[in-house]
Amino acid sequence: MYYLGIDLGGTNIVAGVVDEEGNIIVKASCKTNAPRPKEAICDDMAAVALKALESVNLTKDDINFVGIGAPGAVNGATGVIEFANNFGFHNWEIVTMMKERLDIDIFVENDANAAAYGEFLVGGAKDANDAVVITLGTGVGGGIIIDGMIYSGSNYAGAELGHMVIQHGGRQCTCGRKGCWEAYSSATGLINMTKEAVMNPYNNNSILTQSIQGDIGRITGRTAFDAMRQGCPIGKAIVDAYISYLGCGIVNIINIFQPEILCIGGGVSNQGSILIEPLQKIVETERYTKHNQHQTKVCLAQLGNDAGLIGAAFLGK
Repeated sequence: MYYLGIDLGGTNIVAGVVDEEGNIIVKASCKTNAPRPKEAICDDMAAVALKALESVNLTKDDINFVGIGAPGAVNGATGVIEFANNFGFHNWEIVTMMKERLDIDIFVENDANAAAYGEFLVGGAKDANDAVVITLGTGVGGGIIIDGMIYSGSNYAGAELGHMVIQHGGRQCTCGRKGCWEAYSSATGLINMTKEAVMNPYNNNSILTQSIQGDIGRITGRTAFDAMRQGCPIGKAIVDAYISYLGCGIVNIINIFQPEILCIGGGVSNQGSILIEPLQKIVETERYTKHNQHQTKVCLAQLGNDAGLIGAAFLGK
């Protein structure tokens, strides 16, 4: 049995054929080119889906359904994306439009939820009954699995974990609030902290400042970590602050949900043990349940950028 998932992103549309074990057999992609009409985006999603199938000599008759992971407030019950700020669409009837193009059952879910579902099925949260998956990218994405089911909230807009406030009146967040976890713990937040340090004239002679060769545009989510590895105290201070903010939010989530496993993915998670080991120490020290027998396991996600695609492929199950 084969499955087909589509990951609808702000930059790329990716479709993949997945086997029973969650292995991706083949992928096809195209640029999203948003903003543009929803009809055109649906046309391209259908085209890359068929291209992926054709490349392994399959047709839509060889699969039972197609799953889509999409950004925004996604109502999986009605098949409607109620709001997607990246695309500027309200009440996008994506399931109806895709079924018209592919003539097969279509399922849709929020992209972060789909990624969490992928990790739950075949990744870092496999075999857990309750899990939370955090993705550290441009923003902080979150997906919650309770009793093996994706938790979406009463209005299908749940699990916006990045928008809990960890610093009242703090940094401005793109959502309009101040002090959101996302403003501190996303890759964007890390980059902003690094830029602030580089622009401080007291740090002109630091390894960190010299590493960007006078071009602030060279700063990425890796810059402070790389400087720390080279013995830069400024880089270490940034990383320590970043991990402290990240740990604050993770402890909040564990205290609320008490999942068996909390997985961390996204680009920043590529720092591996340098990131995860101090986070685990923060959790051990600050969690409310430090004296309980059963504790949440904090670990790195395993599926990388493919998590959403794999999770989407299995939505119909």
